[in-house]
Amino acid sequence: MTGPSVQAGTVYGGIHITAAPAGPTGSAESASAFVPVVPVVPVVPFEHRPWQLPPVGRLADRTLELAALEDFRRGAAGLGHPTLAAVSGIGGVGKTVLALSWLHGLRDDFPDGQLYADLGAQPQDGAPVSPFEVIGRFLRALGVPADRIPQAADERTGLYRSLTATRRLVVLLDDAVTAAQVRPLVPGGPSVVVATSRWRLPGLAMDGGYLLHLEPLGTDAAVELLAMTLADDRVRAQPTDARALVELCEGLPLAVRVAGARLAARPGRGINAMVRELSDEHSRLGALAIDGDHGVRATLDLAYGGLPQDAARLYRLLALHPGPDFTADVAAAVLGDADRARAEPPRLLELLHDANLLTDTGDEHYRFHDLVRLHAASKAETDEDPAERTAAERRVLDHYLATATCAEEILDPHHRSLPRDHGAGPVVVTAFGDDGSEAALAWLERELPSLMRVLRHARRSGHPAVTWQLADAMWSLFVRRKHYEEWRAAHEEGAAAARELSDTAAECRMLTSGGLGELDTGQHARALESFERAARLFEAQGDGLGFARTLNYRGLAHQGLGQLREAAALFEQAAAELPRCGDVRAGGLARFNLAEVALAEGRYEAATADAEAAHRTLTAERDPYNAARAARVSATAHLALAHPDTAEPRLLSALSALHGVSDFETAQTLEVLAELLESRGQPGPARDRYEEAIALYEGLGLTTRAENVQARLDGEEGTAG
Repeated sequence: MTGPSVQAGTVYGGIHITAAPAGPTGSAESASAFVPVVPVVPVVPFEHRPWQLPPVGRLADRTLELAALEDFRRGAAGLGHPTLAAVSGIGGVGKTVLALSWLHGLRDDFPDGQLYADLGAQPQDGAPVSPFEVIGRFLRALGVPADRIPQAADERTGLYRSLTATRRLVVLLDDAVTAAQVRPLVPGGPSVVVATSRWRLPGLAMDGGYLLHLEPLGTDAAVELLAMTLADDRVRAQPTDARALVELCEGLPLAVRVAGARLAARPGRGINAMVRELSDEHSRLGALAIDGDHGVRATLDLAYGGLPQDAARLYRLLALHPGPDFTADVAAAVLGDADRARAEPPRLLELLHDANLLTDTGDEHYRFHDLVRLHAASKAETDEDPAERTAAERRVLDHYLATATCAEEILDPHHRSLPRDHGAGPVVVTAFGDDGSEAALAWLERELPSLMRVLRHARRSGHPAVTWQLADAMWSLFVRRKHYEEWRAAHEEGAAAARELSDTAAECRMLTSGGLGELDTGQHARALESFERAARLFEAQGDGLGFARTLNYRGLAHQGLGQLREAAALFEQAAAELPRCGDVRAGGLARFNLAEVALAEGRYEAATADAEAAHRTLTAERDPYNAARAARVSATAHLALAHPDTAEPRLLSALSALHGVSDFETAQTLEVLAELLESRGQPGPARDRYEEAIALYEGLGLTTRAENVQARLDGEEGTAG
């Protein structure tokens, strides 16, 4: 880690958490400046307006359904509570297109934003998306810093409803499985929520929701959709064949669009030729393999059969991708052609998109309709060599692992000290261009859902090393953006994978990095358990440096639990052993931690001695940030000992080093400086420093700390008056 890289402004017992620069080995275990924290409930400004709805596709003759939804909304308007509708129907009937068409049209009446979540299960793990996870995404989209999102489900839901209590939002919850999955995601105020599902979800009717079941299109409407897809005069010139074609598609919009796209690619072909092909396909099918629907299966088989060979290969191999969506680089990875990653895959993706076999999400990502994914997967099973399926799947895993590692090297160049293993290749790596750090972090953030699915899938598909290595490579994202549930889940999966491999070094990394996440959320007992297990493993392996680093971590966990005597003993041991093991800087940080414990206990002489020792070591180790923190602690102790002249230069030096680096640490230093000025009878300058600190705390959303400083300032002014 290179610091300070953690979002400033989170505290535990008045102590700031930051990421220190990496130690000599560059491993996660060498970052010893973590201090336990608890999240602070933020005040979120209304200017955070997410616009997450995907683009809308063609909609044909759903006038009655749109009118019914709008009538229900207007009837519920003015009541101050959400308008909830559930649109159900079989796969491919057009539920999502209907919902998007309606919701996009409400933008002027609901100006505070649009939220979107796909709640459906992916075939690789079969588990529907947790509403707890979705609420976390929604809160981040609404402007809540990730490190201030509550970890308890009821608190998270309460914060979501509070933040949306007066907002006018639209929310689309796509492919819901149960009403219980939907309920926590309903906002607290006058918003509009639509859940789509293959199930009718009668439970939502008991919540006041409107249930709309979508049937396949009538023949005339399906013919209209076919005409929109073809965009020529063939439907008008061949009306009988057009009606026969849409009847073979059984009125399902997905099937009509796919059949129409195939015809559109052959402008000289008559509709009757497609009717003959589809009729033959219907008679050939012996089972209804997709969602019980004959029309979709037959139509997709025809569309697949008409693809060029390279596009057909990409179509079936993309079904091996575990994540919800994918880019051209993923397409290059499954094809195994890294040299053509910027040319051939985009062309093939556009071809599949034009054939209505892929959906463009609008940000250079594509996704399958769930029925199309199932069809593509079935073609991969029947038409692809098993060895090539295995190799393509490994290339996808390697793409994510290699790109995440590249992002890690840009963001935290000293972090990686354990190996990364790849398959036979070729390995396709996404390029981050000139804006490396910003682009690398943006990629990790955007791809987080896919990274988590890849991480889980790797272990289940026989690649446990990819699981723990990917969790390790995602450190830069976790420490900066505080995706705590993913942080925990990734390292739990990683630790299990490392145990399967009997890889002690990897397991220790997962335990310590995961434990730091637990410290960050105030889960000190869980963190202590992880650190102690890592300590036992390090000791059994004879790894003195690894064991010494856990001393510092265990001390931080005990400190968070209020067990200061135990914490001090561990910090003392760490301060002695870490330099002997070669990590001088981490030993200095342990000495700093000792100083903070002594300060908290009122042992000011000991605090000054430890803080000064830490300052000397950290300065020599070229860690100006933590050296400045040590100077602040030293000055605080000197002020308590009535040594203001000794405290002042330390405070000014710390303030100079921390300004613009950490608003939280700057605010803490300003508080101490204000106390020093008060002790000298300078109320005016003291007030100015207090007010600067208050402004910084408020900017960080730390309203309680700001109020405490304001109360102290008001009390001093009242006494003076």
